[in-house]
Amino acid sequence: MSTHHASATPSTGLYTPEQRARRDATVWTLVQGILAPLQFLVFLVSLALVLRYLWTGDGYWAATLSIIVKTGVLYTIMVTGAIWEKIVFGQYLFAPAFFWEDVVSFGVIALHSIYVWAVWTGSFGPVEQMVIALAAYLAYVINAGQFLWKLRMARLQAEGQQA
Repeated sequence: MSTHHASATPSTGLYTPEQRARRDATVWTLVQGILAPLQFLVFLVSLALVLRYLWTGDGYWAATLSIIVKTGVLYTIMVTGAIWEKIVFGQYLFAPAFFWEDVVSFGVIALHSIYVWAVWTGSFGPVEQMVIALAAYLAYVINAGQFLWKLRMARLQAEGQQA
């Protein structure tokens, strides 16, 4: 296995020196750095609209539109993240360093897609649609936590190498 495809190991940390260099050199790192907080902001607004609808019964279309926007941002961050992973780790998805984050990401995408399907087909009522969205949002929060943990591990690795 070449170093381009080698995964980081517990002894080397999250990134090999070559992977870190590729990560730092690609514009896709910046793209991810912009999309991740944007997605979180869209999530917070949407969550408030969904909870408002469930609490009051008002604002179904605002909540629905916000979930559709959240889903679009999610799809965008997943595609651009796959490009980032290809550049940094040599494969589009399921690089060993981010394997479980990618697995959970597919669950998040599946739940968001089920929501879109439910709205498109009308096969679930509005309350059930919002419950699906909340399940998708719970999965998203778990996934975001995974990525924040990895970001922290990468920073600790970098600090350890500088010391």
